[in-house]
Amino acid sequence: MTTVSEILEFFESFAPVVTAMDFDNVGLLIGDKSAEVSRALLTLDITAETVDEAAALGCELIISHHPVIFQPLKRINIRDAAYMLANRGISAVCMHTNLDLSEEFGVNTALADALGVKNLRRSAVGECLFIGELEEKTDILSFAQSAKAALGCEGLRYTDAKPTVKTVAVSSGAGGSEIFAAAEEGADVLVTGEIKHHEINAANALGVDVIDAGHFKSEDIVIFPLKKRLEASFSDIVFTKSKVYTDKVKYL
Repeated sequence: MTTVSEILEFFESFAPVVTAMDFDNVGLLIGDKSAEVSRALLTLDITAETVDEAAALGCELIISHHPVIFQPLKRINIRDAAYMLANRGISAVCMHTNLDLSEEFGVNTALADALGVKNLRRSAVGECLFIGELEEKTDILSFAQSAKAALGCEGLRYTDAKPTVKTVAVSSGAGGSEIFAAAEEGADVLVTGEIKHHEINAANALGVDVIDAGHFKSEDIVIFPLKKRLEASFSDIVFTKSKVYTDKVKYL
């Protein structure tokens, strides 16, 4: 039977732990490398609800994007996800910025694929930025509408400093600070999950459009393709995409 260690080796082939940013916490964060896995849950975030979901499915492992332990723990209670995982004997493999930065397969490559961006390449000037092109030039409203549909957004924010777009920059999650690198790369639009007010002002001044799809939607797009990739490598494991919607934001 497949072990957690073998799944970690799978990730090392395209998103090595050593490539994660210095501030990050990735890899096997809870559990035992030698533990055998027959069922695994895939999710963006590990919360109390997702641990309950994994336990109900009989999973020995949760694979997430965001680390279940990020800051040092000063106290813990029985509904903290880390406690629940350890108490129920469920391992946690968390692949964060190493999966963002992977050029072979990762969050940004999945985001670009969903948006129809071709010829994707990692930026030479942005820390977590990828650049590509649409097959045909389009207007920003049409592109924003297609992005909303492709990512399953209930709503998104966009700007229209430039009426037409073809060169697209993507930086999943909190990638708004990449707007300056996107402009330097000649991007017409930056698609991200979070951008601050002053960064939007800068984008307008630089003549670069912005699409803010929300942190969750800009990153959850990787989970289903990752599930398919894992299934192709480990036929003896049942992989399930979490049905828990961890983004609690409501849209009017």
